[in-house]
Amino acid sequence: MSERKDKKKVIGEPMTDEQIKVFLDNDPEAGVDADFHSLMRAYRSLREEDFERFLGFFTAAGRRVDARDPAGHTLADLIADHVRGADYLDSLRRHGG
Repeated sequence: MSERKDKKKVIGEPMTDEQIKVFLDNDPEAGVDADFHSLMRAYRSLREEDFERFLGFFTAAGRRVDARDPAGHTLADLIADHVRGADYLDSLRRHGG
């Protein structure tokens, strides 16, 4: 499959606020806290600087950074040992997680 010259793939371009806010709205699986689901989805999908911005929108909307998964873990608990999770963990802590 060849890439169209007028549709070059852009990697690393800053996301708009609207693109980041998409991660606030989602439908979690039954039994999963909506705040936890949004946090995990954003963590898995966003670069650290975009995740930081997401957390600003998230907390401004009154959402809980310390939300827990069905097993009782926060996102901070789950990513504490991730090799590339340190910056994300710092962001969570700055926002009360």
